[in-house]
This record gives sequence, structure tokens and C-alpha cells, in this order.
Amino acid sequence: MRAYRRADGLYDIEGRVEDTKPIPFMAPLAKVEKPAGEHIHDIWVRLVIDDQFLIHDVAASSDATPFGVCKESPATLAKLKGERIGAGWSKIVRGHLKGSAGCTHMMELLGPMATAAYQALWPVTRTRPDPVDANGRPLKVDSCYAYASHTQVIQQMWPQHYTGPEKP
Repeated sequence: MRAYRRADGLYDIEGRVEDTKPIPFMAPLAKVEKPAGEHIHDIWVRLVIDDQFLIHDVAASSDATPFGVCKESPATLAKLKGERIGAGWSKIVRGHLKGSAGCTHMMELLGPMATAAYQALWPVTRTRPDPVDANGRPLKVDSCYAYASHTQVIQQMWPQHYTGPEKP
């Protein structure tokens, strides 16, 4: 994963998967064996996002694949233009790309790419108020293990939302 701030104020978030084998590999339907160390998969995806995590563009490439038809799959990612990385991201990705609607490897890259986007834009977003629900509870509460309502993290950051045991 890599992230770059562009001159136009947008951000490129890039992910790549490379797959090689330490022994010769014969792909199904292949006529020639791939030598050890040669790429079986070399796939990359670039999301162009703004500081609100809105996807402005998507680019992808399948530079090495076991089947020639795989090289057609990057076009399926265009469905993500206009979507926003955030809550429900995995569901959005699966909704657009699950099964035969897209490439499994590209789809799987998009999860860690969302994490890379959040980490890359942290200097930009860190001063923004934490989003809250209709009851004023920060959306981060119970969003992951560290932010579970019973942890010390919540006890220290948002004591009013802490549900763990009281200190002795």
C-alpha cells in the first residue's frame, strides 16, 4: 500500500498484489510452464480520493494473471467512482464486485487500501471533530477492538460511553 498527495489536492491510494512461486508453475489451461519466481499475479489498483474519502477515479491493471481474460477485469472497478470510503465500505465493495462481477484479488485489495487511506489522511483529518450518532455517541465506539466500549481507550477518551468495570 502507498499513498500520495497530488498537486491538485486529491490523493492517490495504491495497492498491489504480487504472487510468485518458488517452483515452476503450470496454470490451468496454460500451454507453457512459468519458471520459478515469475509472476503469476501482478495486480495493482489506484483510488483517487479527496479529503472526504470520496472516490473521484479508479485505475487498475492486471499485468500478470493466470488467465488472459483476467486482464479485462480492471474495468469493473469503475463502479466505485462516486462511492465513499467509510462505514460500510466492505459491503459497498462486495455489492459492486462480488463473484463474477469483479476480480477477487482486486476486491480483496480494497479493504487494506481503505486502511491506507485513513492512515495517509490522518494529518488532514485529525483536527476534525469525531463523527457522532444521533445520540452524540462517537462512531468510533465499538468500531474495533481497541475502541470497544469496555476498553481503557474509551474510558479515557469518552468516559460517558465506557461500559467496562469501574476502577477499584
